[in-house]
Amino acid sequence: MRPAQLLRVLEREFTSTASGHHTPVMLWGPPGVGKSQMVAHLAKRHGVPVIDIRLSQMEPSDLRGIPFRVDDRVEWAVPAILPDAERHGPQGVLFLDEITSAPPAVSAAAYQLILDRRLGEYQVPQQWAIFAAGNRQGDRGVTYSMPAPLANRFSHFEVDTHLDDWVAWAYASGIDERIIAFLRFRPELLFDFDPAHNPVAFPSPRSWEFAHRALQKFEDEPQLLQGTLQGCVGPAAGVEVTAFVNSLDQMPDLDAICAGAEVSVPREIDLQYAVAAALVGKAIRAKATPEHQTVIGNILAYAGRFPQREMGVMLVSDLHRAVGNELFEVQAFADWASAVADVMLYE
Repeated sequence: MRPAQLLRVLEREFTSTASGHHTPVMLWGPPGVGKSQMVAHLAKRHGVPVIDIRLSQMEPSDLRGIPFRVDDRVEWAVPAILPDAERHGPQGVLFLDEITSAPPAVSAAAYQLILDRRLGEYQVPQQWAIFAAGNRQGDRGVTYSMPAPLANRFSHFEVDTHLDDWVAWAYASGIDERIIAFLRFRPELLFDFDPAHNPVAFPSPRSWEFAHRALQKFEDEPQLLQGTLQGCVGPAAGVEVTAFVNSLDQMPDLDAICAGAEVSVPREIDLQYAVAAALVGKAIRAKATPEHQTVIGNILAYAGRFPQREMGVMLVSDLHRAVGNELFEVQAFADWASAVADVMLYE
């Protein structure tokens, strides 16, 4: 399932805790596709805490607690890491990460916690959602086969990568437009992981965020830039993105485009992707200014000049994801939509 759809599933599962209809959710996927980031995004959106328990680093007693004697009975000290309404708040997310890397004795200790929302005398607060994540057995991580009793305590979803969803997140998160443009140009490199070769660095949604950081730190060090990008996304992708970034000195004047000047569209396809991504970034940065609608209108006019109209459709689609329905209020949108009606695709 694509990330945007999974976020809606997690959203509904979180809000359903209040009515008692919550089902624990298990997210499956290879490393770097954003499983834990989706859970963190949900919690941030609702302003609630996440208790992230890495089960691969736990022992059974870390979950069950420590026994101690009280008169002629044995009671259990509840681990402080487990959610408590007084200490952590009445709502939140209990996130059991790396669950497929946990030894069987640890996953067995989690059975009752996941299904019955309790461990002995301990009870998970009602409005706390339980989510878990782990790698698949073919992903070359340290994994154990999930026992059937544990698997039957979850609803299961596999996380797919999806370029449009990543691009929407990237614009919202301030990822460098050059990285976004490169992945629009080479979409197959958003995620390129071959477990048979057991790579150390490889392209993934997570590692492209690292590449963004490398670009900010080493852009003024040309002799280091390619090596640092390769260290983030792997040897081949690092070379390609470096060459892409270095070719962008031939970009047209973006400020002139936003001002409504007659600026020609580059003939090179890679530069067209770069211009499209950069213009979306310009629209985002103009959002708080009085000229915002004028800038959007001029970008829409430029979108209509691309020789391949599909490139203009991509630009406007990304623009809509970035600025929202305000796009439809601009007069130039109706003119652009009428001109490309025969190539528009609707989901």
